[in-house]
Parts: sequence; structure tokens; C-alpha cells
Amino acid sequence: MSLPEQKKTVVMVVDDAVDSIRMISDALEEAGMTVLVALEGGQALTISQNIVPDIVLMDALMPHMDGFETCRRLKENPAFADIPIVFMTGLSDTEHVVMGLGSGGVDYITKPINTTELRARMQVHLANARMTRSARSALDRAGQNLFSVNASGELLWGTPQVYRILPGNEDPEQESLRKQIEVWLTRQPEPGHALPIRLADTPRSIEFLALIDEREYLLRIKTPQNPHSSATALRAAFELTLRESDVLLWIANGKTNREIGQILEMSPRTVNKHLEQVFRKMGVENRTAAAANAIRVLAIS
Repeated sequence: MSLPEQKKTVVMVVDDAVDSIRMISDALEEAGMTVLVALEGGQALTISQNIVPDIVLMDALMPHMDGFETCRRLKENPAFADIPIVFMTGLSDTEHVVMGLGSGGVDYITKPINTTELRARMQVHLANARMTRSARSALDRAGQNLFSVNASGELLWGTPQVYRILPGNEDPEQESLRKQIEVWLTRQPEPGHALPIRLADTPRSIEFLALIDEREYLLRIKTPQNPHSSATALRAAFELTLRESDVLLWIANGKTNREIGQILEMSPRTVNKHLEQVFRKMGVENRTAAAANAIRVLAIS
């Protein structure tokens, strides 16, 4: 059986200097990459509406719209959240380096470009971006709608499903939600505390999980579920009995055997007996795997 053909790396080069573009394009195409060319920021934004490259090489100083503003505009597109943008500049002074990194860039390389160094740096950032996308995709598949914001309630990153749930940049709901989150965070919520919200007429809640590095708030979007319909979904997905689906539902909600016994009015020993059958029917070995599979089903039910 032949292996699937490896997808070519797509690079967008944004530079108003034709000679520079030609030199970089030749080196990257020789390395087996596909190169998209934009001669100024507006062209890069137009291309980004239809094609999302794997990495962007951005000239810092261009007419009409400089590289810093172009980078900021690209990063407003959720599809570019994990796309590394590397600045190319003839200026190595601190001010422009800070501006590049502050606008969303991950690195910078000074002109004239050393193509060997450029390719090496690109490989590092491409590998990091792939790992980040894989991690967020895995969280999505597990039904973990995670995202983080700063103290002002501004979105820093989110899993793919979160970007589909939250209002976009053009949606007036976005600013309203940002303010709600900002006010809520000033009250310093404890882990597990939730903020009830309504998005597109759907009742949801945002759960506070942790404060990272004293500046990034890790949150999770949750949709209140009807216990009866949720248990029915689990029962159908894994061919469980009524009692087994009830136990699995509470396992997915992080309850211990003792707590489940109190909720369902049965002994912890009986809960454990039901769990043995649940694990067998689901084809898993422990409650962590069972909970992950259940959460995945509940996320799409």
C-alpha cells in the first residue's frame, strides 16, 4: 500500500521588492514549497480571504499598509490564529522588533536574507504551529470548548469549535460579550464558577478554569443540557441500559462514585458494577477514557 502524498507547505510572501520576492520564491520552491506572492498588505488580505497559508513571510516596511498593520489585520481572522508570521526587515533596532512581535509576529529575520537560515527558522515555526493545531483539534474532538482571554475580555486563542460558537468581528454581540467577561473577571471568580450567557438565542455558560501567568484567563464554553436527553444520547451511542447511561452522564460531569451513588440513590459498589459494564460496552479501560468519549457525544448531541 502506497503512502499518501505529503501536502506541500504553502508560504505567503508579502514584500514590495520584486527582486527580494524572486530570490525568496526560488529558494522556497527549490525546497518543495508552494509560494503565494503579495506585493502589498491589501493584496495579502485579499488572498487570505480564500487561502490560508501554512506560514507568512512579511516585509516590515511597505507603502500604503505596512507589515505591522497587515499582520494585525490577518490575525483578526480566526483561521490565522495559529499561522506563524515571520517579519523580514532591514531594520534590526529594538523598536521595530517589538512592533513586529507586538502585532502578532513570531520571529524576525534581517535583510539581506540568508535563505538557509530562513528555511531553518521556518521549519521550527511550522513544527510549533502543527503541534498547536493538533492539540486544539484534540481538545475539540473531546468536546472541550476551551479559549483564553486577557483581563479586558479580548480573545487570545480558542479551539476551532469556539470560533464557530463565539460571535465574529462583525457581530455586534462580540463587544457586548467582551464587556460581560471583563466585568466578570474583575470579580476574581474561583475555578469552576460560571458566567451565564446567551449566544444566538442559545443559553450557554462560560466556566472559569484558571489564571495563567497572571494575565491569561483559561475559560470553557458549556451548553446546559437536559439530563434526560443527554442520558438518552449516551444510551443510544453506546447501547447502554437506562441506569448505565445515568452513571456515565455523571462520570462525564466529573462526579465520584460516592457522589453518583448519592445522586442516583445507590451504593458506590453498585455504581462500580454499572461502570464495569459501561467500560466493556464502550471498549475503554478507565473512567477518564469513558468520560472523554461521553463528552464527545454530548458535544454534538
